[in-house]
Amino acid sequence: MTGLPRRIIKETQRLIAEPVSGITAQPNEANARYFHVLMAGPKDSPFEGGSFKLELFLPEEYPMSPPKVRFMTKIYHPNIDKLGRICLDILKDKWSPALQIRTVLLSIQALLSAPNPDDPLANDVAEKWKSNEAQALETARAWTKMYASSS
Repeated sequence: MTGLPRRIIKETQRLIAEPVSGITAQPNEANARYFHVLMAGPKDSPFEGGSFKLELFLPEEYPMSPPKVRFMTKIYHPNIDKLGRICLDILKDKWSPALQIRTVLLSIQALLSAPNPDDPLANDVAEKWKSNEAQALETARAWTKMYASSS
């Protein structure tokens, strides 16, 4: 981890020493700014039982600019598009250098528990969520089983 800002080293050490419940984030051996993230689908959400792979990258400007995060596992969610990009205010205009990697991961986990179809990234999914939430939840469960379950 040589050559990294102290802040990134400290955050990485804390993530490993005090992991967030349901989330593991491991720095890549070749590039300590790149993290392999595994996030468990939150309990009582259509993503429960799923294990989602994400990638998190800390740009050179971090912490003055937010980390880049995306889902590698396919997910049916109004705020996550087909490419895995995430529509979350703290990853864009509401970013603050006071926030940390763990805050970002907790916010993404919370987004899984509470999708926001009024601020969508995947318009088709958001429309389904608004017009027939039961069917959207069913599809989300099916996708979780298909793409995010180890069984």
